[in-house]
Amino acid sequence: MSHSKSALHLLSALIISWTTCTSFYMAFFNVPAGLKLAIVDLNISLATLFIPFLLLIRPFVRRLFCLLVCLLTVTLVAADEPSGNDNQSNEKWLEPARSRLMHVNGGMPFFPHRANTTGNLVLNVKDFDNAQVCGACHTEIYKQWRSSMMSQAWDEPIYRALLKRASAATEGKVDNFCTGCHTPIGLTTGQITSEINRSSIEDSAKNHPMPGVDCETCHNISARTGLDNGAYVMSPRAHGKPTKFGPRKDAVSPYHDTVYSALHTRSDFCGTCHNVTHPFSSVAVERTYDEWQESTYSLNDVTCQSCHMPGFKGKAAIMGPDREEVASHWFSGANAMMLKHLGQEEGSQRARDMLGRAGEITFQQLPAVIIPGQYTSVAVKVTNVGAGHKLPTGFPEGREMWIDFRVQDANGRELYRLGSIKDGKTEENTRNFKVHIGDKDGNPLDVEVWNATQILSDNRILPKGYDIGEFSFLVPADAVGPLTLTADLNYWPFSQKLADYLLGKDKLQVEITRMANVTQSVPLATSLSVVGPDTRHF
Repeated sequence: MSHSKSALHLLSALIISWTTCTSFYMAFFNVPAGLKLAIVDLNISLATLFIPFLLLIRPFVRRLFCLLVCLLTVTLVAADEPSGNDNQSNEKWLEPARSRLMHVNGGMPFFPHRANTTGNLVLNVKDFDNAQVCGACHTEIYKQWRSSMMSQAWDEPIYRALLKRASAATEGKVDNFCTGCHTPIGLTTGQITSEINRSSIEDSAKNHPMPGVDCETCHNISARTGLDNGAYVMSPRAHGKPTKFGPRKDAVSPYHDTVYSALHTRSDFCGTCHNVTHPFSSVAVERTYDEWQESTYSLNDVTCQSCHMPGFKGKAAIMGPDREEVASHWFSGANAMMLKHLGQEEGSQRARDMLGRAGEITFQQLPAVIIPGQYTSVAVKVTNVGAGHKLPTGFPEGREMWIDFRVQDANGRELYRLGSIKDGKTEENTRNFKVHIGDKDGNPLDVEVWNATQILSDNRILPKGYDIGEFSFLVPADAVGPLTLTADLNYWPFSQKLADYLLGKDKLQVEITRMANVTQSVPLATSLSVVGPDTRHF
C-alpha cells in the first residue's frame, strides 16, 4: 500500500511539475500558437487523469490539486493570448526574422508559406464543413459571401493562369506559397501539389475540389504568428471539438462552440494575407496592410473591416437575435471586371461604387482663356479621398490607375489626348499610378513576379494624399472655341494585354472603370490684345 501511495505522490508531483513549467514557459516566452493549444490539450488530459486520485490521497495532495487548477488557468490564459492578439508577433519575412524562422524545427510545416496549425500537423479534410452547411443557419451572410471574390479566390482565372506558370517556372518551389491565401484549407490539409496547381479550373473542380477563402477558413483561425505570407494559425477543433472564432462575445450555436476572438475585430487579421513578401528574395511584393497601418485611418481606428465589411441591421444567424450591426460579407474591393465575368453583377457594381468613393480628380487653376497657336499647360490633381491604403493597392503585375486627358474644340475635333489604350495597354507616357517590380538585372516584370528582386518604382497615392501632374499641348491656330477639357480617372485590375497573354486573345474582356471625372470649358482668345500679360504666360 505504501508503494502505491508513493507512486501516486510521485505521479502527482510529475504532473504538477510539468504543468508548472509549461504554464510559466508559455506565459513568459514566445511560443507558437499552435504549440500552445497542443500543450493546453495535454494539460487538460493530465488534470482529468489526476481527478480519480482525489479519492485516495490526503488533504495535502488535495491542496496540490487546487494548485494544479490554478496553473491550468494560467496555461489557458497564456494560450488564449493570441486570440486577444496583445502579444502576437509582428514579424515579416525579412531579416533577421527570416533566418530565425527558417531554423525553428517544424515551425513552417507548409514552407515557404507561413501557415501554422495546432501542433503544426497536417489537418484532416473532415474537420471542415462545406460553406453550404454554414449557410443553413447564416443564410444572409452565406449569400453575401457567395457573391464575393473571396469565394472565388481559388477558381479565379487570372490567378490560376499565373499560378500555373509560377509552379512550372520554379519547379514547384512556390506551390505552397501561392496557394495558402487562395485556398487555406487546401494547403493545410495537404492537398496542394504541382499537378493540381498546373491543372485547369474545370479539372481541379471535378477531381480535386477545394474551397477558396470560405467561412471555415476565417472562422477557424485562432491566432497569427506574423504579419505577412499567411502567418495564421488554423485550429478547426480547438480543445477537441468543432470551434468557431469570431467577433462576438455573446454568440451561441447549437452546432459548434463559439469563441470570442479580438483578432477578428482588427485589421491585423487581414494583414496575414494582405502583406506579401517574396519567399526567396524578400521583396515587399504587396503591402496593403502596412499602407493602412501607416495611415490616418489606422490612427483613427478605421479598420479594414470598417470599409470592406460594413455593418447592416439584421441577424447573423436565423435563430440568433436581431442586431443593430452585423458585419457584411461582400468583401467589396476593386475587381469589378472579374465579378462581372463570374456573373456577379451586383457585386461588380458594389466594386464600381467603392472605386468611385476612393478617388477624386480636379483641374488646378485653369487659365481664363487659351491662346490659339501656342502651347498651354493644364494641371490635374488626383486625390486619394476614400481608400485606407495606397491607390491602387495589391497585385503589382496588374493594378493600374491612370488619367485619360482630352482636349476638344467646339466642332468636336480632338486636339490632344494622353491616356488612351493602345495594343491592350495604356499608351506610352500615360500619367499612371502603379508599382513596378524588377528582376536582378533591373528589367521590369509584367508577369514573372517569381523572379522579382527589387521594386523599380512606386508612384501610387497614399491615403489622403494627392498627386499633381501637368499636361502640355499645342492649340492649333484654327481651333474653334471654346475648348472642352476632360480628365477621367480610370482603373483596371490588369491590362487587356495581360489577360490576352494569360488566357488567350479576347477570352476575357477587361473592363475599364471610370472612378472620377472632371470636365471644364475654357474660351479661346480672339486676339492677343484681349489677353493680359499674366494670362499669356504659362
